[in-house]
Amino acid sequence: MKKVRQKATPLKGTIRWDKLDNTAHLFPAIAGESMTNIYRISVTLTEEIQPDLLQQALDIVLPKFDGFNLRLRRGVFWFYFEENGKPAPKVKEENTFPCRYIKANRNRSYLFQVSYYGKRINLEVFHVLTDGMGGLNFIRELTYQYLRLVHPQLKDIAGDTLSESTSLNREDSFIKNYKRSKPSGFKTEKAYLIKKDKLPEGEFGVIHGRIPVSQLKEICHRYGVSINEYLVADFIWSTYVECLHRMVEKRPIRVAVPVNLRPYFESVTTKNFFVMVSAEFKADREDYTFPEVVEIVKNSLRSQINKEHLEDLFSYSVSNQKNKWMRPIPLFLKNIAMRVVYSKSATANTATVTNVGNITIEDAYKPYIDIFHAFIPMSKGQSMKGTIVSYEDTLVFTFSSLFAHASVQRRFFTTIAEDGADVKIETNGVYYE
Repeated sequence: MKKVRQKATPLKGTIRWDKLDNTAHLFPAIAGESMTNIYRISVTLTEEIQPDLLQQALDIVLPKFDGFNLRLRRGVFWFYFEENGKPAPKVKEENTFPCRYIKANRNRSYLFQVSYYGKRINLEVFHVLTDGMGGLNFIRELTYQYLRLVHPQLKDIAGDTLSESTSLNREDSFIKNYKRSKPSGFKTEKAYLIKKDKLPEGEFGVIHGRIPVSQLKEICHRYGVSINEYLVADFIWSTYVECLHRMVEKRPIRVAVPVNLRPYFESVTTKNFFVMVSAEFKADREDYTFPEVVEIVKNSLRSQINKEHLEDLFSYSVSNQKNKWMRPIPLFLKNIAMRVVYSKSATANTATVTNVGNITIEDAYKPYIDIFHAFIPMSKGQSMKGTIVSYEDTLVFTFSSLFAHASVQRRFFTTIAEDGADVKIETNGVYYE
């Protein structure tokens, strides 16, 4: 199905505004310095970044993306978006740990930031704006525009407009596809939580593992699972071995796995459109093997990832939003309620592993692009998370962590290497063990 770009055209003299999608309502209520809800997608090029041209590229691209040219406003009953219209935020050289809280009043009211370091361009986005698909759209077009400025011959080859595959659609696909009277289906009982020594306050550990996709596919074929299932299982296995030390634990290791809903509901929206399912493993024995854990995780995920169940999950949330008794409640009371509900459900998962997906790049730009990375910040009860992104024949699994030691990460990549894949490790310098 061809992706169609859609862009609203406001009346002359009016300020464009937009509603938050169903998932986005939560993020302003819970976000802060300790739980930022800021994710990062970065692209590493084959040459050093030229800051002035990156700023020019952002200045050119931002007006084309209604979904990023926004500021967050507080209404009486709900938060809402309003067209920003200010100059694009200033591109800066990275000099802090990633995924820091974005203070909109110091960022020209924008809810995203662009930075660079060496050959790398970083895009950090407050999740209220969009999920990984929207972030990928933006950084891909920003990179294309930057490369056209650095290499003017690309403008003749690839043109100077957005790619046909880049969606600007801003429909709320939650509202469009929800069904009435659906039960919750979300896990609320407490999961096993990893408790280890933490890094000094403010530090943020990052470990990237580069793995050939072709080798991973061979391994997954042997196990009869998808790459996503295998990597989630490895995360759980590594926690079982390094944190539980293969001992019996009454609370399950439960890993939240975001599922992109667009393929199931024929959506190309750039608003948030995902739900969480959970891969669950109960350590009720001391002698589980890795193949057994892989099989358990496979069955756990496949029982949940189907259109009917996914529809149930988000329809329950949407029904609360559309409840006529909820609408007139003032925003500050809604925020209190959302924080209470979130706090009760936050400990239902040990960690989160998210798959941003496979990134495709137009042929003209490929010689200038080396690799992509992505990772997500911490949340209540979850001080370690994993993010997957792939480009060409390289998959990068990134651990973001507040823990002082990297035993789980080491076990994770060792397991993959023992299964026959070549793994190359990169870090942000926090871990030296």
